[in-house]
Amino acid sequence: MKSLASLLALLFFAQLAAAQRTVVLTVGESQAERATAQAEQSVPPPQPPRRTIDVVKLQHDADELATLAASIPPAVNQTTHGILPKDTLEKLKHIEKLAKHLRGQLSP
Repeated sequence: MKSLASLLALLFFAQLAAAQRTVVLTVGESQAERATAQAEQSVPPPQPPRRTIDVVKLQHDADELATLAASIPPAVNQTTHGILPKDTLEKLKHIEKLAKHLRGQLSP
């Protein structure tokens, strides 16, 4: 009988100890937690910064690209006669550079 009484006493005190460990939130604390959670849900994700495009420079680069591109076919025709103009390879490299720059400016 003593062992049953001591077992019940032990269970009672264990339950009291567990009850003391529970966290009691006041009304203000629980409202603050709910408000914080709601605010975190309603904040939209940040937008990436928008790039500004210099339209005048873009048009100038496009015109230069078109002029350079138009000068290549006559240079290639001269290669059939065994002549390669000296600046043809430089023009082709510049065309590639301008095209890459324009593509980078226009792509989202």
